[in-house]
Amino acid sequence: MSTDTATDVFEEHRPVLLGVAYRMLGRLADAEDVVQEAWLRWSGADRAAVREPRGYLVRITTRLAIDRLRQVKSRGETYVGPWLPEPCVTDFGDAVPDAAERAVLADSVSLAVLVVLESLSPLERAVFVLREAFGYPYAEIAAMLERGEAAVRQLAGRARKHVDERRPRYDVDPVQRRDLTERFLAAAADGDLDGLLATLAPDVRLVGDSGGRAKAPLRVLESSDKVGRFLLGVARQGVPDASFDFLELNGGPAVLVRSGGKPDSVVQVDVADGRIQAVYIIRNPDKLVSLADVVRPA
Repeated sequence: MSTDTATDVFEEHRPVLLGVAYRMLGRLADAEDVVQEAWLRWSGADRAAVREPRGYLVRITTRLAIDRLRQVKSRGETYVGPWLPEPCVTDFGDAVPDAAERAVLADSVSLAVLVVLESLSPLERAVFVLREAFGYPYAEIAAMLERGEAAVRQLAGRARKHVDERRPRYDVDPVQRRDLTERFLAAAADGDLDGLLATLAPDVRLVGDSGGRAKAPLRVLESSDKVGRFLLGVARQGVPDASFDFLELNGGPAVLVRSGGKPDSVVQVDVADGRIQAVYIIRNPDKLVSLADVVRPA
């Protein structure tokens, strides 16, 4: 296999590899580092002996991601305030024409699910991602991880039970989520507490991720009254030279807030029963770097 052909094959599978690595690690920078390392392994391998390049590359990427995850597993012990994944632009478009498959992919990359995945062991997380998001058979996952199939099935069962028990139930209708997001932002901007409370579930949670690098709550806020009053306080302070853009991030509509043209924060909500159940605000500047060059929608 020539170098050009090796590059072409790798680039063909790069989106899948990045998808696996991001779901494993929750950070684009880490995921891209892992994929780059996978390329180095691929370019130096005896590719003539590789019968199934995609499976081979996914196996390498998964193992590298497990190693990286073990290295950074302690981040939750030293991170300042709540931790959220780095927001990722998602636009499956025509690449995933099947609506059911698109819904599975969107759910597997949602902020709520990625937060739950943080509490899994690296092996459980790998099995969950490969099985639930990408549909690999247990036998293939077992071969990738060099584990017995029975052990992989046990890991999958534990991971699925853990995720099901901790993942909140949310509606995934993007039109409803965007409508509620717009009403929610308009009420906050207008200082309309009653209007804001009308969009929030009584037990709504607000999770702010700043990493100690920007202003955000250092604890999760719970209840519509606390969340509403906090958001009105933020709105009164304002963002200098603010602009707001709707994007699809992590499988759903989100708002990118810019200050002077530079990313300031990302706001996304989860919705159920016609009310906002969770508000996510990401302000850690390290997690907004990838959004700096995102083209604003026309």
